[in-house]
Amino acid sequence: MFIQDRHLPVSIVRVAFCVCFSFASVAIAADWESTINKEPPGNFAELRPLQATYVFGWSGFTAAIGDVKFARSGANRFQLDGKARTLGLARLLWKLDANFTAVTDAETLRPIDFKQFEVYRSQNIVTHLSFRGNSVHGDRTEGSKAKTRDFSYPGLFDLQSAMLYVRSQPLKPQSVYRILVYPATDPYLATLTVVGREKVSVRAGTFDAIKLDLKLKRVGKNLQLETYRKFRRGTIWVADNSDRLLLRLESQIFIGTIFAELQAVRYETPKS
Repeated sequence: MFIQDRHLPVSIVRVAFCVCFSFASVAIAADWESTINKEPPGNFAELRPLQATYVFGWSGFTAAIGDVKFARSGANRFQLDGKARTLGLARLLWKLDANFTAVTDAETLRPIDFKQFEVYRSQNIVTHLSFRGNSVHGDRTEGSKAKTRDFSYPGLFDLQSAMLYVRSQPLKPQSVYRILVYPATDPYLATLTVVGREKVSVRAGTFDAIKLDLKLKRVGKNLQLETYRKFRRGTIWVADNSDRLLLRLESQIFIGTIFAELQAVRYETPKS
């Protein structure tokens, strides 16, 4: 997850929905641009249409719940719709209702459009990312303050397209994938390493899983890498089957350990 102090709950939610990338700092050669993966999407089977529920929290305390729906939108697009809300004590302390929609090209697995709405007690935040080729135009409104930003880099991903691209790859043990991701307001160099295979138990059941280590560097002005000090390390588990669905995410950050875990999933028959 790409964590910002004020928006921690919604950051947790987006992480789980998109197999999002919560990463720690990693030592990469000065010429980091040459380390980015340039391979096209792999030939692993595409994700089936589904509806899933995740729970989220930190230090063992459940703080939020979210629902996600993934399907094709037309012949050449994937669409991910999600909504989430804080629960119980967390809602008393930090009321949040959020929803988002992300659209990806089904053939190239490149991002097309992303919209997110966050409703807090004191203000609303609206984020809209529009991708064209290797560029993104971002509009973000926080209460009465509006900001825009344009960023360009070859092979740019958002969170959903990054998830779909990585899951399409072979994911052999010790494989390393480095991609540039633009989740909301800034670009990040995401590094994902396949640690191995193991069993993992979550609320939805026990699964054979692929374990991955996730790391991150913020890309600053003039494309220099910056350490993201608020995050320490992260691990994700995805199902080791034809779906490769996110099962669990754990991240050690500045407030402790946060998690996202699959509670239930229902696959749908694709429309003919």
